[in-house]
Formats: sequence, structure tokens, C-alpha cells
Amino acid sequence: MQVKTVWQQGSKQPDNAENFAAIQQWWASLSGKEITWRQRLLPQSGEVSDLNWESQRFDEVFQVQTPEIRGITLFWRKPDSPQEHSSTPAKLELDRLRQQLYVFPQSQKDLVIQVGLPKVVYQSLEVKNPEWELNKDSNEQVLMIRDEEQKLEISIALNPESLRQLKQVLGS
Repeated sequence: MQVKTVWQQGSKQPDNAENFAAIQQWWASLSGKEITWRQRLLPQSGEVSDLNWESQRFDEVFQVQTPEIRGITLFWRKPDSPQEHSSTPAKLELDRLRQQLYVFPQSQKDLVIQVGLPKVVYQSLEVKNPEWELNKDSNEQVLMIRDEEQKLEISIALNPESLRQLKQVLGS
């Protein structure tokens, strides 16, 4: 799974429609969840990573109701409010790792909205005395970890840099 999923209006990228569908599904999955809503002016670089996303005065936290996408427009409601809100994007960027969606509205080219979960909760599991093996697969090493008792198999693709870091941590 890719970490960033990007959709841009009018893009000829072959995966643009697929990316939009993935973002649409993620947006709908927020129903009933508490989200953060932050708006910032884009910096000269145009990069959202250059912005300060720490909580500020006008940022909001609320439980989003009925999030859906109709056409390319995002719709949602706030709790206890009959008013439906909407934003039509020129571009959407979903950061799956941080569970944040960046909305670049058509109507305000110098604005970006960050919608996300206040705290990403990772599923954790414990594997005791696993079986493991390292397989070479094209340009990546694949670390396989198996727990026979739990009938669990985890496959971790390691690029050369990740493998180097793992070896360093393990003291190899």
C-alpha cells in the first residue's frame, strides 16, 4: 500500500480515478469519528510539510457526521447542526500513515485544509519466539516472521536503507 494517495482534478495520471476512489472510501470511513479540522495558507513552496500543523486558535475538533463525496465535492455535517458543509477540491492528498487528508479547495488556491484523526491508533500484536527468514526478492529483502501458535505470518519488505537500519539496530 502506498503511503500517499493523490488525486488532482483534470489529471491524466492512469491511477487518478483509483486514487479518488480510495480517498472517497477513507472519507466515508470517518463517519461518527472525532476529527481535527485545520486550515492554513500555503507557503511559497506549496508544500504542506513546510506548514506548522500544531493546534491553533481557529482549529476545530468535532465528530464528523455523514461524510460523503458526491461528484468531486466533499460533504459533511457537524454534530447537532442541520447545515451540510461542502468543499470542492482541485487536489486531494491522503497521507495513510498519519491518517490525514489535505484538501486544496478550488475556490481558494492559497489555502489547504488538513482533516485527520486526532491520534492515530495502531493495532499492535505480540509475537513470542517467532520463526523468521530473510528472502531476496528483486530489489528488496523480505523479512518473514511467523508465529505458529497464533497462525500469524508477517511479511516486511525492506529496501536497502531499511535493511541497513535494521542491521544497525540489531548490531550486525
